[in-house]
Amino acid sequence: MPEPWLGETDVWLLRAGRHLRPWEKLGAHPCSRGGVAGTAFAVWAPNARQVAVVGDFNHWDARQHLMQHRGECGAWEIFVPGVSEGALYKFAVLGADGQQVLKTDPYALRIERGSGQACVVMALPAPVLSPPGQRAQANALNAPMAIYEVHVGSWRRPDGHWPDWDMLARTLLPYVVDMGFTHLELMPVNEHPFYGSWGYQPTGLYAPTARYGPPESFKNFVAAAHAAGLQVLLDWVPAHFPADAHALARFDGSAQYEHADPREGFHRDWNTLIYNYSRHEVRNFLVGSALFWVERYGVDGLRVDAVASMLYRDYSRPEGEWIPNRDGGRENYEAIAFLREVNQVLGQEAPGAITVAEESTAFPGVTAPPWTGGLGFHYKWNLGWMHDTLAYFAMDPVHRAHHHDRISFAMMYAYSEHFVLALSHDEVVHGKGSLYGKMWGDPWQKRANLRALYALMYAHPGRKLLFMGNEFAQIREWNHDAELDWHLLDNPAHAAMQRLVRDLNHLYRSRPALHARDDEPGGFGWIDVEDRAQSVFSFVRYGLTAAQQIVVVCNLTPVVRYGHRLGLPQGGVWHEVLNTDSDGYGGSGVGNNGAVLAEPRPWQGHANSVLLSLPPLGVLWLEPGAAS
Repeated sequence: MPEPWLGETDVWLLRAGRHLRPWEKLGAHPCSRGGVAGTAFAVWAPNARQVAVVGDFNHWDARQHLMQHRGECGAWEIFVPGVSEGALYKFAVLGADGQQVLKTDPYALRIERGSGQACVVMALPAPVLSPPGQRAQANALNAPMAIYEVHVGSWRRPDGHWPDWDMLARTLLPYVVDMGFTHLELMPVNEHPFYGSWGYQPTGLYAPTARYGPPESFKNFVAAAHAAGLQVLLDWVPAHFPADAHALARFDGSAQYEHADPREGFHRDWNTLIYNYSRHEVRNFLVGSALFWVERYGVDGLRVDAVASMLYRDYSRPEGEWIPNRDGGRENYEAIAFLREVNQVLGQEAPGAITVAEESTAFPGVTAPPWTGGLGFHYKWNLGWMHDTLAYFAMDPVHRAHHHDRISFAMMYAYSEHFVLALSHDEVVHGKGSLYGKMWGDPWQKRANLRALYALMYAHPGRKLLFMGNEFAQIREWNHDAELDWHLLDNPAHAAMQRLVRDLNHLYRSRPALHARDDEPGGFGWIDVEDRAQSVFSFVRYGLTAAQQIVVVCNLTPVVRYGHRLGLPQGGVWHEVLNTDSDGYGGSGVGNNGAVLAEPRPWQGHANSVLLSLPPLGVLWLEPGAAS
């Protein structure tokens, strides 16, 4: 008689929640046992009365293949001869509540397309070996990081249909490379029944969605991105899961993955269920998923969704509808421990891979190492900067003098975390309109404001993220049921905006002053932050040498400022390497003829200064250099 599929070590590790790669044993695995080819099935369902595997190989008959209960770890297992790759299956779970339900395998590697949600037997993808140092170098704190965020199903829709990974490898990847982005971030590609959730209500944490092709095509897409010089980040959702009856909800007839008490286990904002992070096996399921995508599909990092909702027990809950922690406080100790564990495991097992937190509060130490009391993320979205900046650019410039600190305040906390400046999908949905639509003014002024916003963002300390369509000033709010409005690029004004973003990316990547010292106070210095009356800001970004400097001047009113004196950190020629008001970007062409010569006249704390023409609603970047 063959040995059990789950060996003694597996059982011990699964029970303790310490199986680094639980996907190697749980789920469906084509293999040979005792010289007989078939598939081993295993599922964790500790409170189930009985579990059977059903599928197209046994006419979905729950009487034919009853699974053996491994009470030591709460799992059930069976080896079914003759079942091979491509077979459809589910688990028929007779729950603790006496109800039998057909359940999708939590560890399924592939789920069929359509309403059936049957799992598909497939072999584990082979591990992906990243070239030594490549991932770590691209994701390093001092490296440029310009992220293009994409919803796969609505970037382009050939003939009105969803694209597939092969088509995206031919179209999306060259586009992202040409635009100069360094990283491609995909909104969740885990299997999710409700397309309108954009992937943020996943049921298959180990399965790429079937909407865009088979898993091997997704793996090939990631490999093609790497070959093109891009890093790939995935949005990953460990904060909550949908209550679909076929999935994780009450999997064994009890609250298995979720909390039993809705004050802990129900998410009011999204009508979803919250993982019970105090259960070893649940943490193991989630930590394993994080490592799986990095190891088996070669992704370079995870952007972790809705972290704030995990950190606080009272998140979006009125008084009396949440349970305090053991000390009577609001912090969710179990979720905090889980997030630290995810980051520690990835750091140990996948060095160079990164995690990025979408975290909207002032929770301390999000990007600090776990051993110092931090959560261990590499980066955190700077949502405070986003809210303040968008509010400022939405204002009539007449009032901006009274809200000067909406631009300057972000530098008060810029070094408290390792930040990403994100203009993401969240800002162009649910009636918020497009970024273009948020800007003040008539169409020309809206585009000028948006150009200035982008140039300020790319010069400000912090990594960059733009959601698709923002790069050419999409006018409509994003719609997941339609492709982007690519026809706008037939309009010279929108093509000019795209040209600006392309140039910003390439300048940002090629100038160390703009990224090499993002997390060092010595990498930034205000020249003039007090000119409220004119809504003018100026600062310098410092690189690693005296030659690596970029001076940034922002005139955020529609008034041209001729003869504006600006202090400069050194003398000589300064080249105008960027002017958002140039004709080529759809501006009015106000500028400084490409270069200026500093004179030895002290101003604003500097020994040299220059007279500039500041364009309306415009941003200038100046760089020192020899006269050409």
